[in-house]
Amino acid sequence: MDKKNFFDDVYDVVRQIPTGRATSYGAIAQFLGSKLSARMVGWAMNACHGMADVPAHRVVNRNGVLSGKMFFGSPTQMQELLEAEGVTIEKDQIKDFKKVFWNPSEELL
Repeated sequence: MDKKNFFDDVYDVVRQIPTGRATSYGAIAQFLGSKLSARMVGWAMNACHGMADVPAHRVVNRNGVLSGKMFFGSPTQMQELLEAEGVTIEKDQIKDFKKVFWNPSEELL
């Protein structure tokens, strides 16, 4: 698997996550046909900071936890970006994650 192409594929999916919604590393990996590559999706997200067109704050772990928050400019920036889009966060976790969850395998046919 070509890492660069995989990262670009991840970014293409992340760019399509609607405002006020979030998805998980695993959901992106599954959509890309590699459900065991959730960790590699995480690496792609860590590598995209500074890419203004990739809304990395909308990608969380499978439980809706802001697991990548330390890779933003400040420890609260990820939460602030999500809250600015109307997403409620409690104790570093998206409240009602099932309602906010965006599944690329269902949305991107």
